[in-house]
Amino acid sequence: MRNKIVAGLTGFALMTMAVQAAAESSETYRQLNLFGDVFERVRAEYVREVTDEDLIEAAINGMLTSLDPHSSYLNAKNYRDMQVQTKGEFGGLGIEVTMENGYVKVVSPIDDTPAYRAGLKSGDLITHLNEKPILGMTLNEAVEQMRGPAGSDIKLTIRRNGEEPFDVSITRAVIRIQSVRSHIIEDIGYLRVTTFNEQADSGIKKELKKIKAELGDNLKGVILDLRNNPGGLLDQAVSISDGFLNHGEIVSTRGRHPDDAQRYNAKPGDLAEGLPMVVLINGGSASASEIVAGALQDHHRAIVMGTRSFGKGSVQTIIPMGNMGAIRLTTARYYTPSGRSIQAKGIEPGIVVEEARIEPLDVSGRRREADLPGALENEHAASPAPSSDEETPEEKAAREAEADYQLVRAVDLLRGIVLFEGRAKNQ
Repeated sequence: MRNKIVAGLTGFALMTMAVQAAAESSETYRQLNLFGDVFERVRAEYVREVTDEDLIEAAINGMLTSLDPHSSYLNAKNYRDMQVQTKGEFGGLGIEVTMENGYVKVVSPIDDTPAYRAGLKSGDLITHLNEKPILGMTLNEAVEQMRGPAGSDIKLTIRRNGEEPFDVSITRAVIRIQSVRSHIIEDIGYLRVTTFNEQADSGIKKELKKIKAELGDNLKGVILDLRNNPGGLLDQAVSISDGFLNHGEIVSTRGRHPDDAQRYNAKPGDLAEGLPMVVLINGGSASASEIVAGALQDHHRAIVMGTRSFGKGSVQTIIPMGNMGAIRLTTARYYTPSGRSIQAKGIEPGIVVEEARIEPLDVSGRRREADLPGALENEHAASPAPSSDEETPEEKAAREAEADYQLVRAVDLLRGIVLFEGRAKNQ
């Protein structure tokens, strides 16, 4: 009798589910019919003629952009542009952008691009393009207008916190991104990653090899600068993190379904061979930058310094749609090795250092021993080196480093660690 009751309940449950599925299917068809009715009404009665292609594209884009700021539709042209950009060369202004409250928000300007040289900053809102309001545009439409032939100009209206809106004229250029740059600050190796394109991991290895070849055993520490790095390819973030870790989880992604979860783990081998590291981040460090900073922070491999990062903790998948372009769809969230989601929270640096400008004090009136009457000369004093008006690349890098307060603090921290460890070994 009990088995009959159980079988009866099971049959009722299955029938209920079938009825519910049929009702949901019926509701879906009703909604699709509504879409078809609206589509036909627009085609027939809108004030001007609109192509079916434009209407369908706008409908798809509207569906995707209503989900979150990072999902969107890429028509065939935008899809090709995106593929070119990922490879490290594209035309435009050189900014990574997203959408916020109907305006285009600057995530970060890319180093040595027209936008960077024009002074655009992370967090700026672009409200007008050539005096045309952005409100009502999709992100792709706004990006399309910002692109154009190299040498052509565009005027952006910027709204920045605490300031009146102002205009900036920028000349477009072909943007060729060297994703990794490096230089040496005395005995410290400095690595700057501007974006996580296809050349990022190989660039890190190449530049670090150059630093090691020049300094050898005198290399005392490494600074990894991810400030204003808007992110990019997940696999590059994983590879760069792996390059400085010997073991353990780097990042995990979790999607809608439990079996969609993925974990990425480090393999043995540390490019920096255990030397102390500092990772610099700020509000323009997003996505892949946050993966690297979070992994090295959670494994205590590096000290993270600077200000709180952007807080983009979602993963977008590019899904090709045949010859009709592709959709960029948010499919997962990512988590640091300790299980932290940084979505809308960002990575908090272990040592907070705000951006600041270093200005030397005027001490020209201060007297030294050499200024005193009858002061003895130093018999070991070297002859002054001949002066040159031309600044070498190394001198330029050193001068810029001295003016970068956050970088100066990072160098001081590494030197302090080296001194402390050396003293501990000698005791």
